[in-house]
Amino acid sequence: EASPVKLPGNKSPAGADDGIEEIEGGGVILKCLQTRTGIKFVLTAEPGTADLDSVLREIYVLYSECALKDPFYELEMPIRCELFTLAVDGLIERLESGGVKSR
Repeated sequence: EASPVKLPGNKSPAGADDGIEEIEGGGVILKCLQTRTGIKFVLTAEPGTADLDSVLREIYVLYSECALKDPFYELEMPIRCELFTLAVDGLIERLESGGVKSR
């Protein structure tokens, strides 16, 4: 049974004020962070997975540090930055081995 779509209430300054925030159903959660600049980061996870908001914020930090500093990256294009990919892979490995610590 799917739960209703959760729309944003009070958002942090890093997030946008509209769009879908979370959808849960069919044994999966879809969690979205939409930045004020329009970039959307989406995670899928099992229900009950902790710290999804922290993971999304950390991915945004990695995007800011890796992709935006890449001279070949263009805004509004798919993120194809090896440094960003490696950093996200490392984040997921840390998450799977014991959690995420905010920077």
